[in-house]
Amino acid sequence: MSENDIAERNKEIVLRGFSEFAAGNVETLRGLLREDFIEHSPGNPSGRDAFIEFVASAPVAKARLDLKRVIAEDDHVVMHYHLVPPGEERGLAVVDIWRMVDGLIVEHWDVVQPVPDPGEIPNGMF
Repeated sequence: MSENDIAERNKEIVLRGFSEFAAGNVETLRGLLREDFIEHSPGNPSGRDAFIEFVASAPVAKARLDLKRVIAEDDHVVMHYHLVPPGEERGLAVVDIWRMVDGLIVEHWDVVQPVPDPGEIPNGMF
């Protein structure tokens, strides 16, 4: 399988998982994350089960997720999306970086930024 084929397969896996998660199915993560999953975000636990338990009670589990773009290269998939928790208007701009091995997510990094007032970003966040 070529690097491009692997990247496309990984992209499809992550997109399916994102779609399921955005629809409210937190348990979809169980089939996506390797048991020894490594998390790089401060305050978020590593390990599949600990991470799923954490995410299930975090605001992201009930937020509206509006995917803007996905980039896949080799064993990495990058997603850029708008996360809007219930009761919030502007929400957050999020970039997730997932590293995949054999069709499972093994590592995660993210960058999260509050979406400012539209007057502060004349070219938009997305």
